[in-house]
Amino acid sequence: MYDVALIGTGAAGVSAALTLKALNKNFIWFGSRSLSSKISSAEKIRNYPGLPFISGGEMREVFLRQVDEMDIEITPKNVTGLYQMDGHYGILCNKEMFEAKTVILCTGVESVKPIPGELEFVGRGVSYCATCDGFLYKNKTIAVECTSKELEHEIEYLASLAAKVWLMPMYKDVEISLENVEIIKEKPLEIRGGQKAEKLVFSDREIEVDGVFMLKQAITPSVLLNGLDTADGHIVVDRSCASNLKGCYAAGDCTGRPYQYAKAVGEGNIAAHSAAEYLANGK
Repeated sequence: MYDVALIGTGAAGVSAALTLKALNKNFIWFGSRSLSSKISSAEKIRNYPGLPFISGGEMREVFLRQVDEMDIEITPKNVTGLYQMDGHYGILCNKEMFEAKTVILCTGVESVKPIPGELEFVGRGVSYCATCDGFLYKNKTIAVECTSKELEHEIEYLASLAAKVWLMPMYKDVEISLENVEIIKEKPLEIRGGQKAEKLVFSDREIEVDGVFMLKQAITPSVLLNGLDTADGHIVVDRSCASNLKGCYAAGDCTGRPYQYAKAVGEGNIAAHSAAEYLANGK
């Protein structure tokens, strides 16, 4: 079991990882070596101390160099669920489970907000994990909204099971070309149903489905971890970056504005120290 599970490779995650390494904690860090799209796409960053007028790409290289020099490994897996267990946490990555005494959430904010009905039908026809729930829809009709090209392998997996897939890609240059996949270049307005999700509503039509998959790189915090206190889509934390759940901390954009690298780095450092103190106290 790990001391800490760190989720997210933005500025807050990088800061927390560096601090946890310096504190000699046994941790697993989930994310991507591309770090975050927010960092990579920034044209110029003018207000980060010590790195004046640096581009996002240059900042990413600086962060990665320091991570590599400290021999910190990034585990390239998407976290699809977090669960409170007996005094620790279970971290689900599709069908693979990891365990840690504490967690630090540095998940950023969703670029695509939930549509009406999405959160209402989670677990009742709406899923965020292809490999977890895809088998439930063998030979059935499903809809898939996908926000990233990096997740196309999950679309292909779902298409190998379902009879029909309605695909709504929220990105350009789609490379999915399968007989049972039909692309709709429009975002659905709402998910409707009774006991479970039954249809997608668009501006000019409705599509009946057996299930809906929302493939995202960032999942709404309250969906990711049941019981987590949120407000306006952000995780509520105190000055120590502690959430309302014991052993769970959060840092960066996911805790609210301002969405600034300096703020994220500071909170990442605080969250790591707070998790270490929690472990030291044997809580």
